[in-house]
Amino acid sequence: MMALLGSCNTKEPGCNDPAANNTAPSAIENDGSCVYDSVWVAPGITIELNEVLDESSGLIFWDGLLWTHNDNADTRLYGLNPETGEISREYLLIGVENTDWEEISQDGEFIYIGDIGNNRSGNRTDLHILRIDKGSLQSGSPLIDTIWFSYGDQVDFIAQTANQTEYDCEAFVVTQDSIYLFTKQWLTSYTSLYAIPKSPGSFVARKRGTLNIQGLVSGASYFESDRLLVLCGYNSFLNPFLYLLYDYSGDHFFSGNKRKINLLLPFTQVEGLASPDGLLYHISNETFVRETLIETRAAIHLIDLKEYLGAYL
Repeated sequence: MMALLGSCNTKEPGCNDPAANNTAPSAIENDGSCVYDSVWVAPGITIELNEVLDESSGLIFWDGLLWTHNDNADTRLYGLNPETGEISREYLLIGVENTDWEEISQDGEFIYIGDIGNNRSGNRTDLHILRIDKGSLQSGSPLIDTIWFSYGDQVDFIAQTANQTEYDCEAFVVTQDSIYLFTKQWLTSYTSLYAIPKSPGSFVARKRGTLNIQGLVSGASYFESDRLLVLCGYNSFLNPFLYLLYDYSGDHFFSGNKRKINLLLPFTQVEGLASPDGLLYHISNETFVRETLIETRAAIHLIDLKEYLGAYL
């Protein structure tokens, strides 16, 4: 009898997402094994951006605006009207350089900008994230400090040809005590998760796991209390996607449900991702021109994921 009672209290692991193809009615503990149909989603709205933002590379919602930045030389932050895409406000960051700004994130007190792009030669030794006090930014005198880091498992710093490294990065999220980086791995199309503190200093980023995402990760949006993290990216044919990670345990982002949403935006190099509520997402792309055959202008697209996340949230 004692053994029987013990077995009744055991949490059976399995897929417990009703939206999956392999839902197990008896599963109580989500083990990340859910399998989903392949789906394609078209944007509800597309808005072209001002040509000054041809290399828009990150997005956040803050202070009623969508904030973005370029990924080369320009050290301004641009606040966009979410409905029109027009530039409503600008902040110039003085005393810093933009080698390859690829991501922007935030917490309640700070904005974080990642000078973390590393695809040109794969051997940067000056990877860092700028931390900007929000109050000082609004006052016109931004206080900026720096979080330096290196990858703990990178031992080869011989220069590679462009887009031939596993140590590029264009996406990170900020939690209560850490920054989590998601690499853009050009050789394998995987992404690896690394963690560093979110305070100023110099740190070694420790690998926490790797996921076969079958694409190049370029942005992230995070809802800590909902255990929801969404990545954006594209494959080698410039077919973009969103990758949903949700119902995971703690900060083990790869332990829960994993669902890929393909986007009907051909030849689009998506870069930034932001959402006000976890259901409606703004996704940005930079201008892409390939000889005279393909030209995709920088734009923001609105993607509705209520059908895929509404029941969960």
